[in-house]
Amino acid sequence: MTEFELKYGCNPNQKPARIYMADGSALPIEILNGRPGYINLLDAFNSWQLVRELSEATNMCSATSFKHVSPTSAAVGSVMSTELKRACFVDDIPGLDDSPLACAYARARGTDRMSSFGDWIALSEKCDLVTAGIIKREVSDGVIAPDYEPEALELLKSKKKGAYNIIKIDPAYVPEKQEIKQVFGVSFEQGRNNFKINAELLKNIVTENKNLPESAVRDLIISLITLKYTQSNSVCFAADGQAIGVGAGQQSRIHCTRLAGSKADNWHLRQSPWVLELPFIDELPRAVRDNTIDVYLSEEADDVRGDDVWRRFFKEQPRKLSYEEKREYLAKIEGVSLGSDAFFPFSDNIIRARRSGVSYVAQPGGSVRDDDVIAECNANSMVMAFTGMRLFHH
Repeated sequence: MTEFELKYGCNPNQKPARIYMADGSALPIEILNGRPGYINLLDAFNSWQLVRELSEATNMCSATSFKHVSPTSAAVGSVMSTELKRACFVDDIPGLDDSPLACAYARARGTDRMSSFGDWIALSEKCDLVTAGIIKREVSDGVIAPDYEPEALELLKSKKKGAYNIIKIDPAYVPEKQEIKQVFGVSFEQGRNNFKINAELLKNIVTENKNLPESAVRDLIISLITLKYTQSNSVCFAADGQAIGVGAGQQSRIHCTRLAGSKADNWHLRQSPWVLELPFIDELPRAVRDNTIDVYLSEEADDVRGDDVWRRFFKEQPRKLSYEEKREYLAKIEGVSLGSDAFFPFSDNIIRARRSGVSYVAQPGGSVRDDDVIAECNANSMVMAFTGMRLFHH
């Protein structure tokens, strides 16, 4: 297949639309099912790059959940705790512990379930039946992987009344070193961002505390590779082998940090007894549960637990969590890693990050206020590495 005609571009009025190889060669993908659209394919190619690089850097299988050309999360395939399985709604999946790939996707999908609603999925390895079983019951637009087990493929083909988008990509495909795109009829050309992110990038530790454990190295690599394929400005919190909060596309870096930090806080709070024991009514759809949990943990909790509405969601009225209770719970969190796609211009980013349990930071450095940022890290015994490399993505 040398080209693929699309129904339309980003919006229905943008016609005609297609994807093709400028040199006339075959596309590196095979569409096994469905008819992916313009945005689907943008998500597919960006998400595939992320999981390919993440697996190469960590020697672990990986998965990501994408929405609107940015990852909601990315994760490697490590076994999940009982609490995390429950928080991600996968505690009933048979054989989950025996499928690292399924664990990776369960983590990625479960991190920010509201943002992942209707996601595009990328898998670094052949999709197995356990992973397909998780995908089958989630609201999703499509998946890209290097291959599919026959049973997994048949299960996925039954999704969305047979219209689910399934793409197989050639894992050996290497794009040209130069890339070109057009904006307003003007062609832009640049070298592809082939910068390798690995442990060597974290050697320049600029803080007094230089104790960077292997688990933090892994999480910082996950954070930085996630940022490489996230719309800038962007900041990513990571812990336990996965991105737990992504703040993307904000004009101010502190807004990135606040957004990512609030998502990381929710990831932790979703695993708390308060949330795991919420008395949901049995017939409440999974997506509605996600929305309900998000509101319950917010300052607008009465929108779902108030006297006039709680019966729509719960068997009995849950009590309202106080701000102090949530802060006390989150104050115990330690060991979170934080990556930034460009330097921190002010120390306020570190102050906010510390409130979400950040102990390890990786950023390019190069701000006129680097000394202030380093001093704030030192005041909190945090470890910070300067990578010397910006990771903007547009």
